[in-house]
Amino acid sequence: MADERGSDEGLSTAERDAIKQRSAELREQAKGAKGSAKKEREAQACLDAIDALTGADRAVAERLHAIVAEEAPHLDAKTWYGFPSYARDGKVVVFYQPASKFGTRYGTVGFSEDARLDDGVLWPTSFAVLEVDDEVDRTLRDLVRRAAG
Repeated sequence: MADERGSDEGLSTAERDAIKQRSAELREQAKGAKGSAKKEREAQACLDAIDALTGADRAVAERLHAIVAEEAPHLDAKTWYGFPSYARDGKVVVFYQPASKFGTRYGTVGFSEDARLDDGVLWPTSFAVLEVDDEVDRTLRDLVRRAAG
């Protein structure tokens, strides 16, 4: 199976592909575009990543994109390892990792260490999402608002 780790391989095919995507993102950033042109290009890359998804992955990513736009419009849409993501001051705060990316049972909405979700000595940073119903929508809105600061 292509995604299995062999004793000599180390990384799965999907992991290697994600690293290649991140390398391409970094090369694109280094091209020198600045300001609004850079943000527009990164936002389009995020939309393209969402458009490439299918089924539940696409539905969840589209809903997360809308939630971020409504609850934290100051976050910048971009991609991160090929995932739709949203950054504050260039640092990813929230992202969607589709199930299809690594052949998992569910996609996840994740929050980086730059998200402002700290709550004592233990708090979740990743949430499995099968679909976005009203309750999930409310939860994601709250998390995105808090994470964005």
